[in-house]
Amino acid sequence: MDNSYFVGWGTLALINAGLAQGKNRTGLNWFLLSLLLGSFATFCLLLSEKR
Repeated sequence: MDNSYFVGWGTLALINAGLAQGKNRTGLNWFLLSLLLGSFATFCLLLSEKR
């Protein structure tokens, strides 16, 4: 597989971790969840309320 695919997936996971921390959620958990679910995790995170 092309390496740029993995770089993009990892970048999305880092962005999700930053978004999660901005919403007072655990960044590490969302980072790992994003590695598994990708853009679906981003969608869930954007819809969630700030704690």
